[in-house]
Formats: sequence, C-alpha cells, structure tokens
Amino acid sequence: MGQKSANALRLTLSYIVLIAIAICCLYPAIWVLLSSLRPGTSLFAPSLIPDKFTFAHYKELFTNPSFRYGVWYLNTLKIATLSMIFSTILVTLSMYSLSRFRFPGRKTTLTALLVLGMFPGFMSMIAVFIVLLQLNLLDTHAALILVYSAGSVLSGFIVKGFYDTIPRSLDEAARIDGASHLQVFIRIMLPLSKPMLTYVALTTFTGAWVDFIFARLVLRSKENWTLAVGMWDLVNSYQNSNFTLFAAGAVLIAIPITLLFVFLQRFLVQGLTAGASKG
Repeated sequence: MGQKSANALRLTLSYIVLIAIAICCLYPAIWVLLSSLRPGTSLFAPSLIPDKFTFAHYKELFTNPSFRYGVWYLNTLKIATLSMIFSTILVTLSMYSLSRFRFPGRKTTLTALLVLGMFPGFMSMIAVFIVLLQLNLLDTHAALILVYSAGSVLSGFIVKGFYDTIPRSLDEAARIDGASHLQVFIRIMLPLSKPMLTYVALTTFTGAWVDFIFARLVLRSKENWTLAVGMWDLVNSYQNSNFTLFAAGAVLIAIPITLLFVFLQRFLVQGLTAGASKG
C-alpha cells in the first residue's frame, strides 16, 4: 500500500511539473497573440483577453508606408529557404564523405572543423565582412545565403556521427551488387538519413529566419532588410507605443517555422534502418 501511495504521489508531482512547464511555455505565445488582436498600441492591458478584437494591426503591417513588412517577409523567406536547401546539401555530402571514406588529410580536416567550431561566430564577423566587401557582396541576399550555407558545415559533426552509426554492411552489400558510390549514397543513405536531414533543414531554416546580428551587419538598404532587422527598426523607431503592431508582426513570423515543423515532423519518427537489409 505504501509503494502504491508513493507511485501515485510521484505521478501527481510529475503531472504538476509538466503542467507548470506547459503554462510557462504557452503563456508568452498566447499573450503575444492576444496582444496583436487588442485595439490601441499599449504594451500593458488590465486583462489578458481584450474586450474587443481587431485585425487592424495585421492590415497596418502591409499598408503603412513607413515600413515594408511584406518586402521583408519575402526577403527572409527567400534567404531562409535557399540557405536551408544549400546547407542541407553541403552538410550531407561533406559529412558523408568524412564518415565513409578514408583519404589523406581527413583527420586534419576533422580537427580543423572541430577547432573552428569551438569559437563563436562573432569572432569571424569582421573577417567575413571584409571578404564580402572585396567581393562586392555587401547589401545583397547572396551574401547571407553564402555565409549561412557554408557556416552550417562547421556544426555538422552530429550528421557525421549519424552516418557513423549506419552499418557498413549496407554499403558493402550494395557495392558487391555493382552499385557505385553515388548510387549507394542516393538509394541507401539518403532514405535512411531522413530524420537527420529533417533536423538539419529545420535548424538551418530557423537560424536564418531569426538571425539579426549578421543580417544587420551586411544589409544596409531598407528594401533588402530581413524581418529581424525590420522589426528591430520598428521597435527602435516607435519604442513601446507600437507594441501591438510589433506583436502582430511576431505572430506572422512564427507561421513558416510552425508549418515547416508540421510538414517535416513525420520524418523524425522513421526508423534508422527501416527498409534496410533483412536477416
């Protein structure tokens, strides 16, 4: 009886902790959503739920001539999507080669990637800025896409570790059947890599979507800004008097990330060796 009481108490405490964590996670998002629907521009309100709902702030985002939210949205979507595609390709190919092949300089390359990954990206900003200046890429979206895509390779060790766990017997069996290295990669490795490719795609898209510091450094003209830079300028210009407008913009920013996660989450639950060799 005592053991059952202890288990019931432990289960109850677990549910209480989980409920508290859920409230802490959901409350800020609900507050921002309801604030975007509240009339006026005040940061504070007497109640969480507004007395009257309005979509005027969402309309103002695209009609106010003082800022260009629609242009910033398309710019960010283009940069994040292309960065996600290119970085996923680069990380997958580079880490697959470092995991499956043995060639001169392999250990040196791994060591260099490991050492470079230990330093924060802020340390390289001035050097990257000078390189982009010499290449006449400042104030262009290509500069952001290039840096985001190439920089993702430095954090690709988790992808290499993923490929290291795939049995080499799959490669050897395919090679015995006459498959080339490219066929092994496309027909065997890529289907097994869906969970890892999903992780890389999600993290890269999210990082490029919300990045502010590097985008603020590179992008100078207002029509080339991303959402993070534009929303910062909105708050910096209007201070707290336009918080409800900022909240509406924040809600729209969350939509692509949410849709991408919903679309890709089904790949996260697939088994590592599903559909591989039997017996």
